[in-house]
Amino acid sequence: MVTLAEVAQHAGVSASTVSYVLSGKRSISADTRRRVEESIRRLGYHPNAGARALASSRSNVIALMIPLRTDMYVPVMMEIAVAVATTARTHGYDVLLLTGEEGPDAVRRVAGSGLADGMILMDVELEDERLPLLRDGGAPARAKPRVGGGQPSVLIGLPADTTGLTCVDLDFRATGALCVEHLATLGHRDIAVIGEAPAVYERHTGFAERTLDGLRSQARESGVRLLHRPCEGGYAAMAVTLARILDERPGTTAFVVQNESAVEPLLALLRQQGRAVPEDVSVVAICPEQVAVQASVRLTSVAIPAQEVGRYAVEHLVAKLGGRGDDEVVLIAPELTVRASSGPAPARA
Repeated sequence: MVTLAEVAQHAGVSASTVSYVLSGKRSISADTRRRVEESIRRLGYHPNAGARALASSRSNVIALMIPLRTDMYVPVMMEIAVAVATTARTHGYDVLLLTGEEGPDAVRRVAGSGLADGMILMDVELEDERLPLLRDGGAPARAKPRVGGGQPSVLIGLPADTTGLTCVDLDFRATGALCVEHLATLGHRDIAVIGEAPAVYERHTGFAERTLDGLRSQARESGVRLLHRPCEGGYAAMAVTLARILDERPGTTAFVVQNESAVEPLLALLRQQGRAVPEDVSVVAICPEQVAVQASVRLTSVAIPAQEVGRYAVEHLVAKLGGRGDDEVVLIAPELTVRASSGPAPARA
């Protein structure tokens, strides 16, 4: 491996000058900097990550906590993770991926060991057990939190209390409201919501709870009857859920689906029952764009902006690591795209 001393000899400068060029700690003339950078490029020099971390007290690593649960739609999580990784590299950071369901223990381990300079957390719950540790820097739970003074972090999602935290997400409350508003404008008065798996609501996962809040609030404002039923996803579970909905509300003329695994089974079951989409029943989905356009009926949908969310999260964390960022909540406004799956409510007999 090429050493820093060899780079210095090739560039005709001292080893300390090469170090200053790499760290940016001292001003170096433009000509000297160009010579050093050219030598680094020609020799293929890569700074030793361990030595650099010891010298700077920085690891140049961002930890991404992304619990991979069976009740979550993994492709969306992975799309966000890829956006985080690619954006982090443009800022000179690598990403440490933590996929286990360790909760607070993972925060303590990362914050206490110096494995990463900062953290991005996904799958945020309303009363998330990890958050006090982010506020107090990974100290034991009995310690008094120092709000805003802990491990530099960004949440992808919103807890109930955002004090001292930076959060980035789609505005799911506005998303739910937008779906109901669209269907109510088309004359639908009985709307059923096919939600995530029951465990998602049992954990009080932020995005699901906020969507439901928006759906219910807009339903009340629009004079619409709303029925919410969680669903595991898959054909068998969707068949049971649909039968239950139509038994309770036989006049249902529209569905809002926030469960990617239930989209195609729902469309197939409606076809089997002779219910045409959108002539007899409308379907609106909250899902990735790819799911909406590749469904057997092109779905009216609100897209999940995974790329934007991942990019914004990294940019806000990098700003905080550089001493430039303030704690804030960034909500991306939803956009509803009308396609073939939504239309006017059928005339009543």
